[in-house]
Amino acid sequence: MSFTYLKPMPSPEEIKDMLPMTSKMQAIKKQNDSEIADIITGKDSRVLAIIGPCSADNEDSVVEYVSRLAPIQEEIKDRVKIVPRIYTNKPRTTGSGYKGIASQPDPTQSPDMVEGLITMRKMHLKAILESEFTSADEMLYPENWPYVEDMLSYVAIGARSVEDQHHRLTVSGFDVASGMKNPTSGDFSVMLNSVYAAQHPHHFTYAGYEVRTTGNPLAHTILRGAVSKHGNSTQNYHYEDLLRLADMYNAMDLVNPACIVDANHSNSGKKYKEQIRIVREVMASRQFSNDIKNLVKGVMIESYLEEGCQPISENQVYGKSITDPCLGWEDSVNLLYMIAEMNK
Repeated sequence: MSFTYLKPMPSPEEIKDMLPMTSKMQAIKKQNDSEIADIITGKDSRVLAIIGPCSADNEDSVVEYVSRLAPIQEEIKDRVKIVPRIYTNKPRTTGSGYKGIASQPDPTQSPDMVEGLITMRKMHLKAILESEFTSADEMLYPENWPYVEDMLSYVAIGARSVEDQHHRLTVSGFDVASGMKNPTSGDFSVMLNSVYAAQHPHHFTYAGYEVRTTGNPLAHTILRGAVSKHGNSTQNYHYEDLLRLADMYNAMDLVNPACIVDANHSNSGKKYKEQIRIVREVMASRQFSNDIKNLVKGVMIESYLEEGCQPISENQVYGKSITDPCLGWEDSVNLLYMIAEMNK
């Protein structure tokens, strides 16, 4: 047969019972959820800085990175809300390569989906315990949501998933801020249709159940650049792009118009140092136009302890990305201070 059934997966309840959120952690998440929601809805004038590794490949280095963000947050708390990226699933265009810690808890070993779920949850819990941040993750597989729904404060839907009906409907049942990226084609209407679907109620099947959702008013857009028909990166973070998106939002029946600008991926052409310049331009556009200031609620940055990236090996550099290249720590800290300085 085409499928070989290896072993049954534990239920979300079993995983949560094994690795529970404490009452203190639940209170931390509730507070973070509320603050992020207030920024998305415009009640809070701070900006979101969703920042962290391209993929969360190692518990020790990821938790150290997130913990280092905590004192920075305290210094800039009046102007910036930091949301660490702890991305445990990694989309692969061709289907080959490292797929994230949720699938492959040890990048040098074979996949183990059960151990991956346990490792993923342990890492999120340890990050909350040591930093009091609740994090962002990408929902690559909708069925994984019940395993982490009590821990995450932000969810991103990737460029390859945003056109998928199952992802759109699943987000309509979330109660946290959820960003829908533009597809790799760059079509804004696809992204906005995804937001529309996620903001409205639906009736469908999910995880073996017939379900009904109420809609997610915190669903919004993420601009991550695009790829032309010739395979070239094209940007969509410029002033004119942001005004165009604001106009398209106004033409649709959508609540809480909001956008996050992803400074890496096709916006930077994966030239990770360009993220500094791109974030500066986006913040300058917010200063120049009230329409853009009201729309753009933050930025997304790929950053780790060490800059650049490296191949998977038995001798990996601690805190250096094994997927897309990232900003290093010093540049990241300076960038966070710059965001705070420009959010006046």
